[in-house]
Amino acid sequence: MADNIATDRARMPEGTQKVLDKRTLVADNKNLLKYLQPGKHVLDVGCGSGSITKGMAEIAGPGGKVTGIDPGEALIAQAQANYRDVPGLVFKVADVHTFDEGERYDIVTAARVLQWLANPLEVLQKMKGLLKETGVLAILDYNHEKITWDPAPPPEMRRFYDAFLQWRKDAGFDNQVADHLHDMFTALGFSAITTEPHLELTQRSDAHFVSKARIWAEVAETRGHQLVKDNYITEAERQAAIIAYDAWLANEGRGMQLYLLAVEARL
Repeated sequence: MADNIATDRARMPEGTQKVLDKRTLVADNKNLLKYLQPGKHVLDVGCGSGSITKGMAEIAGPGGKVTGIDPGEALIAQAQANYRDVPGLVFKVADVHTFDEGERYDIVTAARVLQWLANPLEVLQKMKGLLKETGVLAILDYNHEKITWDPAPPPEMRRFYDAFLQWRKDAGFDNQVADHLHDMFTALGFSAITTEPHLELTQRSDAHFVSKARIWAEVAETRGHQLVKDNYITEAERQAAIIAYDAWLANEGRGMQLYLLAVEARL
């Protein structure tokens, strides 16, 4: 029953892919740049609609191979349609828990994925088993409890955000997973583990401040319907959060920072 709840709540609702489509390797997964080279074989777990995975393949080149897997059939169909002409790039509908085609990879990576899994240690162990002998496991994820706004967001959005965290927690998701990754890597026998902050800060002076900081209104517009269905908020509270947050962005909002860590290690 718990697994079914987690699977249902992790499923991306319609419209969420718009957030994914905006992301790029250089801007949103730059921790991988020090590992990516021509000829590398890479597995991107939870690739979504493939915009970041495409950037990996452009560096790996035609002599390399980049495979993106995701359980979302619509997301993989979109990725295949958008990037079918990129050499060495393959997308597959697959669940990391059962994925194994016999290939071993130079890099196995997952960005912003473990936050949506109720068993991150088990998944990390599976990813470790897909590495070559000198392979790198590279994880990028959030601690959602360390978000900061300047100034504080309106109470309507705070109400939504707190409900969102509780909704996640009740499904078994770790809201602080970024800060638990190092211990999980250690438990799996990795040594020489590196942890780098990749804090996502956006400020009023930035050209794309509103579009970046508005992510929580977009979450309310998409996943918010799931919270209403599951009785964590009312529809009126969902709509109020969007309206109040957009007003905050247009007027007093000066900044927002998401707490994001990259944790990596070699076998």
